[in-house]
Amino acid sequence: MSSNNHAAAPTTIVIFGASGDLTSRKLIPALYSLHRKQRLPEGTKVVGVSRTPYTHDAWRNELAESTAKAAGEAFAPKSWADFAHGIFYAPGDITDAESFTHLHQSLAEIEGETARGRVYYLSTAPRFYEPAIRALGQHGMADESHGTRRIVIEKPFGTNQETAHRLNDIVHHVFHERQVFRIDHYLGKETVQNLFVFRFANTIFEPIWNRNYIDHVQITVAEEVDVGHRGDYYDTAGVLRDMFQNHLLQLLTIAAMEPPVRFEADAVRNEKVKVLRAIQPMAAEQVAASSVRGRYRGYLEAKHVSPTSHTATFASLRLDVDNWRWQGVPFYLRSGKAMSCRTTQIVVQFREPPHMMFGDGRTSHCDANRLVIQVQPAEGIQLQLQTKVPDSAMQLRLTDLDFRFRGRFTGELPEAYERLLLDAIVGDASLFARADEVELAWGIIDPILAAWEATGEPPLAEYEPGVWGPHESTDWMQLQGRCWFDNCPVL
Repeated sequence: MSSNNHAAAPTTIVIFGASGDLTSRKLIPALYSLHRKQRLPEGTKVVGVSRTPYTHDAWRNELAESTAKAAGEAFAPKSWADFAHGIFYAPGDITDAESFTHLHQSLAEIEGETARGRVYYLSTAPRFYEPAIRALGQHGMADESHGTRRIVIEKPFGTNQETAHRLNDIVHHVFHERQVFRIDHYLGKETVQNLFVFRFANTIFEPIWNRNYIDHVQITVAEEVDVGHRGDYYDTAGVLRDMFQNHLLQLLTIAAMEPPVRFEADAVRNEKVKVLRAIQPMAAEQVAASSVRGRYRGYLEAKHVSPTSHTATFASLRLDVDNWRWQGVPFYLRSGKAMSCRTTQIVVQFREPPHMMFGDGRTSHCDANRLVIQVQPAEGIQLQLQTKVPDSAMQLRLTDLDFRFRGRFTGELPEAYERLLLDAIVGDASLFARADEVELAWGIIDPILAAWEATGEPPLAEYEPGVWGPHESTDWMQLQGRCWFDNCPVL
């Protein structure tokens, strides 16, 4: 995973949808932080494109306010002024071919005659991906005669396998796959990257990272917030499209993949694809027994939500990775809105000892050793093991060996977009999804959505906001002799 600013030529980052929330809240603050750390290639320029009629200075001034708010104490006016000198604005409409003619001319004026790379960032609504990509191709803006040309595409990448395949075809008509960076900001988080190091740089875990010692794996992405003002999007997407197809399946592949021969994009993504290929899509008759879906009380009253909606705001799934390492080890995935707390965690539940000689000799999966990888917000790793309670007659208690990034390392953890933007600039696609990876992930999710819609099973269970989802999910796990790890992280 490269982070060397000498690895890339001077680069222009062209942000489509520049007046949107993602640009001001995440992208520009991430680029400013990279500039402040002197990690951007020298001469980096940022060009914003959207329909809002800004001048260069008006956009710079607005971004100064939003970046100062996002960066907090790390914001330095002198450093910002130096960075802002390379920020430009080009008003234009993605659906208007004439706008791309003007943009082509504007970029030529901004960049001058020096050959330099370009990164096109689609920070727009998904419906604009296709016209933007086609227009870039029609105007020769993907041609690499005068420097590298790369495109970053935000999620969601399609709404099912068919639309993802169609979008891939459109992209590949203009760009080579090596030029395409499908972004999932979860993969830029330090703890997710540390999972690679944790698994493949420590010899003590590899011998037990398999079906012989692991009972099951849980991956939870819980959100404390409700749908808020995103009802128009969420009511057509639902929890499986919003969280499972991308975030949760990405975390699953990293937890389950085989060691790549080297840490480079193709080798890493080949192993992730092997995991997705090993997950057999569910038959319709399996879905009711292998999933739980729920909706928090009050969802139907949210703005832009249909009063007759059947959209799930919570789901838990059991997926099986049918290969040598993981045969018989279920992977339980769950995510939901309006839950107890905000947390993303991977829980590796080990098997219970073959014989318990202490106490009454009884034990359970819930009391066996457990490895908890906290992805956010309390980034860290806990290994839970049995210890003797002092001054007791061999009374046992599950206790933690605890590592937290904030306690061990100084300074704030970088935003995920910092890492991903820098990787896109230097051309390292290790943390980005490949075309086949995206389509395979949809191939896992589509049959579940189809069965839910066709059969209405399992029923849509209601839950109160502020809990860990519907009690049906807890009961479902208990029927399998297991229990969810329902712990909010200690910040």
